[in-house]
Order: sequence, then C-alpha cells, then structure tokens
Amino acid sequence: MAPLAPIAADSVPPVGDSVLRDLLEDRAGAHPDRDCIRFWHGRDRAPEVWSYAGLLERVRRRACALATAGVRQGEHVLCWMGNGPDLLVTWFAINYLGGVYIPLNTAARGQSLAQILDNADARLMIAHPALVGRLADIECGALRHVLTVDVQAEAATIPGITLEPLRDPATIDEAMLTLEQPIRPFDVQAIMYTSGTTGAPKGVLFTYIQHYTMGPEAIEAIEADDCCMIAGPIFHCGSTLYVHASLARGATMAMIPEFRTGDFWTAIRDTGSTVVLLLGVMANFLLKAPPDPQDRDHPLAKVYIVPFGEDAPQFHQRFGSALYTVYNMTEIASPLIAGPGIGQAGSEDVGLAGTVRAPFELRIVDENDIPVAAGQVGELVIRSHRPWALFAGYYRNAEATAAAMRNGWFHTGDAFRQDERGRYFFVDRIKDVIRRRGENISSFALEAEITAHPAVREAVAVAVPSAETEDEVLAVVTPVAGETIDPAELVGFLADRVPHFMVPRYIRVTQDLPKTASGKLQKHALRNDGVTPDTFDREAAGIRLKRERLS
Repeated sequence: MAPLAPIAADSVPPVGDSVLRDLLEDRAGAHPDRDCIRFWHGRDRAPEVWSYAGLLERVRRRACALATAGVRQGEHVLCWMGNGPDLLVTWFAINYLGGVYIPLNTAARGQSLAQILDNADARLMIAHPALVGRLADIECGALRHVLTVDVQAEAATIPGITLEPLRDPATIDEAMLTLEQPIRPFDVQAIMYTSGTTGAPKGVLFTYIQHYTMGPEAIEAIEADDCCMIAGPIFHCGSTLYVHASLARGATMAMIPEFRTGDFWTAIRDTGSTVVLLLGVMANFLLKAPPDPQDRDHPLAKVYIVPFGEDAPQFHQRFGSALYTVYNMTEIASPLIAGPGIGQAGSEDVGLAGTVRAPFELRIVDENDIPVAAGQVGELVIRSHRPWALFAGYYRNAEATAAAMRNGWFHTGDAFRQDERGRYFFVDRIKDVIRRRGENISSFALEAEITAHPAVREAVAVAVPSAETEDEVLAVVTPVAGETIDPAELVGFLADRVPHFMVPRYIRVTQDLPKTASGKLQKHALRNDGVTPDTFDREAAGIRLKRERLS
C-alpha cells in the first residue's frame, strides 16, 4: 500500500484513514488476504493468523451480537479484558456500530473502579468472567448488563446486574449494522481513563482525529511491509496508537498477552515482528537479561523506547535495532517524535522527547504560563492547529478540563527543557521533582543512575518528609533475578556518579513496585508508604558522603 497522503496541519484527515469502520472496510477491500494480525499464545503454539478480510468478518459478527444487546450509535460501552482476540474484536465492533469504546484496566478494582463506573454512563460491559467478581462489593453506576467473552468460565453473580455469555451469530444481519448517520472524524471514538497515578482517573474524550494524529501520522517507522508487535495492553492509548498506525498503513500486527522478558525475543522471532514500542522499563528488563549469542538474531529492525532514558542508547549497541522515541499522553497526540539514529551519540540523547510536529505549537513556561528563557526548565504546554487533535475534554469533569486547558494551552504537568538545536528533553514530572537542601532533584535522572547498578532491576525515587526543611530522598529498588542489593554498597556506587545532594538517604529493597496495568509506576503509593521499618537509613548507619571543597 502507498504511504498515507500528507495532510495540512489544520486539516481534518480523510474518513478512510481515520474512522475505524471505514478504515477496516477499505483495507479489507484493498488486500483481503494479507496478514492483518498474528496472535502469539505461547512457545508451544504457532501464532494464530487473521487476514484483513478475516478480521472484518469477525468484527461484523461481533457487532451484530452487540447490536442484539442494544448497542446503538453514540452509546457508551465498557470493555474489560486483557490483550487477545476478544479485546481487539470487541473494541473494533463497538466503533463499527458508532459506539464509544471505554476500555478498563484489568488491574482496576475497589474505589478507583467504582469512580470510573460512576463517571462512564455505560449500561453495558463486555468482560472476562474472571474479573466480574470485583463488581460485587462496589457501586456500579449505570451498569446493568454484563456480557462475558469466555463462555467456558463462570462469572460471579452480581446483584442488580444481568450476566450473559456473549455469542457471535453465525451469519451477519446487515440491517443491524446500518448506521443512523455516517461516523465523522471529529466524533468521539473512545473514553480513555487516565492511569490514576496522581488521584482519581479522569475520562479523556478521544476523537478519531486525535487517534489518527497520534498514531498513523506520527509513527512514521511503520510501513506496509512491517509487522508491529503490540507488547503493551491495548486498553491503554500507548498501544492503541500502534494498532491504528498498522491498520492505516496496511501493515501486519502481532500481539502478545502481556510483556514477559523471558518470552519477548521468542515472540518477536515467531511472529516476524519488525517494529515495537517498549516502555523504558521494558527496555531496561531486556538489557538486564544475561547476554545471549542470539541477541542480534532477530527481525526487530525498529524500536520505539518511551521515555528515552539512561539505558536506551545501550539497546542499539546490544540488539542492533534502530531507535526512535515519541512523547505522548492520553490527552494529546504525539506532538514530539525523534529517530531513527538517536542514541548512537550516547548520553547526549538521554531524556530526548523529539522535535515538534506540524499540527502543534509548544512552549516551555513557568508557573504563571510565562515562557522561560532558552535552555531553562519549565512546564511543557501544547496547543494544536488541527481541530480536535487534542482531547475533547474530560468527561463530566468541566473543572479539570478548564484547569488543564487554562490560557488556551494544554498543561502536561511535565518539566522540559529545549536545547540549541530545537530538540525537547523530558526532565521530570513536575510533581516528582524533589527539593533537598536548596537543590532541585529530577527523580527521572536519579532513577536512571540507580538502575545503572548491575543488581538493580527497577528503581523509584520519591520525596519523603525531612526533620529539617524541604525533602529527603527515598529510593525503592527491586533486584535483578538471582541478585541481591546491598543498600550501603548502592550508596557508595551512587556517591561516585551523582552530586552529593542526590544520593538517597533512604533505600528500601522490595521484589516488586506498584504499577498500573499500563506499566506506569504508582509513585503516590510509595510516597504514602514513606519510610517503612525495613528501609535502610544511611545516616543511621553512619555513612557520610564526601563533599568537594573549593577552598
């Protein structure tokens, strides 16, 4: 298939490239027998392969099943399951009917789940039966009907909610698939809930234009002859944009149920995957694995690493893939991109987010939205020249929408700087900057230095209260499999690598870090835990740091 035709920065993308229903029909008509997706189910099974025509057939039958359940154009529909054929087909079927797709994190439970259900205005959910029991002890908002996708498994009984198995019809009733009006690029495609790392999740109104701008237009590395591995959960926008980009370019996708370090390269080889998005922590896990003679024996030619941290340049050196990065979040649309070729100059690319794309205007501003001087750190704010390329607001949360879009710019909450070449660099989440002894510490930079230690698999740095003024630094670390971490030795390692004020006073070793299902660290949980009884205190241990004196 030919590359997507370029469109003006202020123009609406073509319906056939942006609206999912039209996109599926167009690509299935253009190349019905081409591999569309290869599902990897494990080492002992060959990938399950669907053609473009086969995918469309399954989507249309699933859409008939949902129409029978009462789904109509514009209706909100919850979707709660992990990566795999059912999630993909259900998402596409909801949009095929003109419905609004609302994916739920498979880790959601308790009060955060209740908050989403209260906000979502959805009466119908399609779910894996193993998750349904979590609904029993919470208020479920407008939800009244749950269809379960695994008819072999039993779901818990939930008072006030009808549960039924979802069965696709053997034949397609075209009348059920007729729309009241055509789906338009500026219609809402989905409500994507933020990860809730800083508080209650917010429902991001996500248009087809935003998804096109975020994915097919921005992810230039995917071409028609590529196979793009979907390694992250597709209930998170970070993976959905690669799904959309692959479809728009007529490429092939592969999908794994979840990222596992030990299975990753086998899945890449089995599916012939040539492109992948890796969160920084995923790339770090792969780099921490023992060297293997097959490290370069794979088809993976192009790798997006987000964020582009301290370890990212090593990925090219070890595995040979060309490196890219992109800056994005649920509310925006990949305004910064970089690659290929980044990382080969070493540390000068660490933290790189990219250069600005045509549909966007960016500024780095202070707390009063006044632009800061060149090279200075401030908050990144964004606006778009294309209608609906940014989010259409937070659903039923006008106050949060107004706060995020104050003065006409979307406020990312991220601290950035810009270099003399016009490139933008991520510094930290503003709320994660640690203030110690009159110095500002980037948790992002400190975590990169901590994970440089060969025994450390993951690290989080957070501020905890100081008995004096400002903050003390707590590092929570997990070990590489088979390794142990000596906190005192780690302090010595860091003392040779970072300024004295960045060396953590407290170090806690744990086996796992709290994360959302999309892989984002839940730093607020570690801040709330604070200094626990098992935390190492270098001052109590009598460790004093050497400080260079100039006189």
